[in-house]
Amino acid sequence: MTPLSPVGRLAATVDRLSREVRAAQAEAEGRALVELAKGILVARLGCGPAQAARQLAELAEQSRVTPLEFAVDVINQAARDRVSEVTDAFLAATTAVRSADAGDGADAGEAGAGSAAVRLRAAESGALAADDTQAVADALLEQALRPLGAAAVAIWAAGYDGSLTLAGSAGFSAAEATRWHYVPPDVTTVARCGLTERAGQWFTSLGETGLPSVGRHQYPDGGRVAVPAGTGGRIHGVLEIVWPVPLAPQPPQVVRQVEALAELCAHTLESYVPPHGAGQEPRIMPDAVELMDLADGLYDPALVLVPHLDAAGHLADFRIQHVNKSFLDPAGRPRAVVGGALLLEAYPMAAGDSELFQNVERVYATGEPFRARRINLTALVDQVPLSAVADISISRHGNAVLLIWRIEDETARLASLLQHAQRLGRIGGFEENLLTGEITWNGQLFDLYGRPQTSTPVPLEELTSHAHPDDAVTIGRFLRTLLHHRRPASAAFRLQRPDGVTRHVRLVAEPVLDTDDRLLVVRGAYQDISAQHWTEVALAATRDQLAHTEQQAIERARLTLQLQHAIMPPAQAPLRVPDLQVAVRYRPAETEQLVGGDWYDAVRLPNGLVLLCVGDVSGHGIEAATSMVVLRNALRGLAVTGAGPGQLLSWLNIVAHHLTGGVTATAVCGLYDPARRTLRWARAGHLPPVLVRGAQTGPLPLVKGMLLGAVAEASYEEDEVQLAAEDTLLMYTDGLIERRDRSVEEALAQLLSTVRPAPDSLDQHLDRLLTYSRSDTDDDTCLVGIRVG
Repeated sequence: MTPLSPVGRLAATVDRLSREVRAAQAEAEGRALVELAKGILVARLGCGPAQAARQLAELAEQSRVTPLEFAVDVINQAARDRVSEVTDAFLAATTAVRSADAGDGADAGEAGAGSAAVRLRAAESGALAADDTQAVADALLEQALRPLGAAAVAIWAAGYDGSLTLAGSAGFSAAEATRWHYVPPDVTTVARCGLTERAGQWFTSLGETGLPSVGRHQYPDGGRVAVPAGTGGRIHGVLEIVWPVPLAPQPPQVVRQVEALAELCAHTLESYVPPHGAGQEPRIMPDAVELMDLADGLYDPALVLVPHLDAAGHLADFRIQHVNKSFLDPAGRPRAVVGGALLLEAYPMAAGDSELFQNVERVYATGEPFRARRINLTALVDQVPLSAVADISISRHGNAVLLIWRIEDETARLASLLQHAQRLGRIGGFEENLLTGEITWNGQLFDLYGRPQTSTPVPLEELTSHAHPDDAVTIGRFLRTLLHHRRPASAAFRLQRPDGVTRHVRLVAEPVLDTDDRLLVVRGAYQDISAQHWTEVALAATRDQLAHTEQQAIERARLTLQLQHAIMPPAQAPLRVPDLQVAVRYRPAETEQLVGGDWYDAVRLPNGLVLLCVGDVSGHGIEAATSMVVLRNALRGLAVTGAGPGQLLSWLNIVAHHLTGGVTATAVCGLYDPARRTLRWARAGHLPPVLVRGAQTGPLPLVKGMLLGAVAEASYEEDEVQLAAEDTLLMYTDGLIERRDRSVEEALAQLLSTVRPAPDSLDQHLDRLLTYSRSDTDDDTCLVGIRVG
C-alpha cells in the first residue's frame, strides 16, 4: 500500500482524525481539571471565576509549571485523598533527584512528578465522568496505565458467592472479553489470587505462573498485576493490569499509584450490577431483614452479622444484628445478651487460634463462602475459657454475613457414621430376642429384603423359605452352628425377594447368652455381595477370554514366523557369478510380536545381470509378512522383463498401491552388470547403499524416490556407479542401525565406522555387522553384500 494510493490516503486520514480525537479528549480532560481548580480557588479566595482564572495562570507561571499541572496541585491540596498521597510520593522521590542532580535533572524530576499527578487526576476525572465500568477501564488505560508501559486492563466485579464478572476491560479483543465474561467460584486465576491477597499480586511473567487469565494468548509472557479493589473493609472486585513484556520490579511510587487506581475502581464497583447472561443465573441479594427470617428457619444456631465501621470508614468489627431461636451460647448466656453486641465484645476469643473473626472478615471482603469442620470455639465465662467443637459455615448475603455453627454431639456423630457406613457397605443389621420373639431390623435390611418398613421382619427359622432351594443345606448348617452349638456363624446364599429379584448375600451372626449360658438374643448383619459376586463371574470370564486371545496371538505369531522363514531363510545358497561374491543375511525380530515385513533378494537374471534388492513393509504381524511376499515375488517377476531399476520400482509402486490393500514400503533395487562392473540402482524412500573402497567408506549419492504405495503413480530416478576390484557394496534395512535415542544420521555414521575395516571374507564381514550392530529396536534386519573380485 503506497502513501499516494486511495487506500493509503484513507489510512492517513483515519490516523490523522484519530490523533485529533485523542488530542481533543486530552484537552477536554485537562479543561475539566482546570475548571475544578478554579472552583476551589473561588471557594477559598472568595473571588469570581475570571479572577480565579487569572490567579491560577499567575501562580502557575511563578511556579514554572503548566496551568494543568498547577491545577492538579490545587486539587491535591484540597482533596488530601489517596491520589494526593501518590502524588506526594512522586514529589518525595523527585526531591532526592533534585538534591543529587543539578539544574536540568531537577526540572526533569519535577516534570515527571507533575505528569504523574496529571495522569492520575485525568484518570480520576474520566472515571467519574464515565457512565459505566467499561468506560472506566478505557479511561484508566489511556490516562494512567499506558504511560507506565501497560497494554491492557481488566476490572473484575466480585460476586457474593466468590465468582468474578468482567465488569470492564480495555486492550483485549472483543472475543477474548466475551470468553472471560464470567469466572465461576473456586477457579484459580490471576484475578482470584489478587482477590485473596490483600496486598495484591505482582507477577513477573504470566507464563511462569501457569495460571489462566484473560488475554493469555495475546500476552503470553507479559507481566501481570492483580490488586483488590475495596472500601470500608469489603472487597468489591479486582483491578488486573497487563504488560506486554515481563515486568521488572516496580518502585514504591508505581505500586502506590496502582493501589490508588484500584481504590478508584472500588467506588465504581459499589453500584455495579452484573448482567444476567448465559452461564450466570440471576441472584437476589437479601438484605438483613430477609436474612434474619432465613436464620429463624434454620435448626442450627445462627448469627446475622452486619459490618461496623470506625470514624475513618474502615471495618473495625461486626455487630450481631440477630440471633436465631435455635442459638445456644457456648457460655450459657441468653440470646438477648448476645444480640446487638459486637462480635469481638461477645466472643473476644474469636480473634484467637480459631481465626473465626479473620474468616468472617475474609468472607465479607471477598464474598467467597467458608466451610470448616471440627473447629474449637472458645468462650470466656468469668475469665475461664470454655471450649466446644463445632462445624462452621460462613456466607455473605448482600451487605450482611450469616454465621452458622453446629456444636458437635459425639453420640449423634457416631450414630451418623455407623449409618453411613452401613449404607455404603450395603449392610443391614438385626437383633432377634429368642425368648420374646421380638425382632428389630434397621432400614437397610428392609431394603435388602425388598419389603416395606411397615412389614413384619423375617425370623431366622424361616430363612430357608426366603432363600434359593439349592442353598437349604448351607443355611441349615448355619442355623445349627448358631442356635444349637451357640457359636458365631456365617453363610453366603441367594436371597429371593418378593419382587422376583435374587440377591447374593452374606449373613454373619453371633449368640448372646445370659449368666446361666442360656441363649437369649442373636445379633447379626446381612451384607449385599451381589456386585462382588457378579464382578468375580465377569473377572473369570475375562480371564478365560484373555487366555483364549493370548493363545490366538501366539499361534498367529508362530504362523507369521514360519511364513517369514519359509520365504526368507537366514542365509541362502551363494550365487555363481564370475569375479563376484554375493552374501545375504536375515535376522528375525527377537520378539515374536515384532515379526515384520523386511525382505531381500539376490538372483541372477536370464540376461546375465544380477538383481540385488532389500525392502521394508510398514507394520508387523501376518499382514506385513504377506505383503512382503507379494512385493518380493512381484519384483522377481518384473525383473525378467529386462527393465531398469527405476522402472521396476514404478511398477512395484502400482502393485503396492492397488493390489496389496494399500500398504506402504521402502526399498532399494539394483542391477549389477558383471561384464562392465557397474551397478544401476534406484531407491523408494530407503536408505542408500554403502560403498566400502579400501579405507574409504560412504553412502552412494542420494537419488529421488518416494516410498512405495503412497500414491497411485510415481517415477524413480536411477544412478550408476562404477565398481572396482575389492570394492564392497552393502544394502540393508533400518533394523541394522535404528536406535531410539539417536537420529538416523548419527546411526548411519556409526555404521560407516563399523564397516570400514573389511575382513577377508564377505560372509565374515556381514556376520560382524550383525554381531556389532547397536540397534535397540528389536526389529527385523536384512543385509545384502557384494564384493567385486
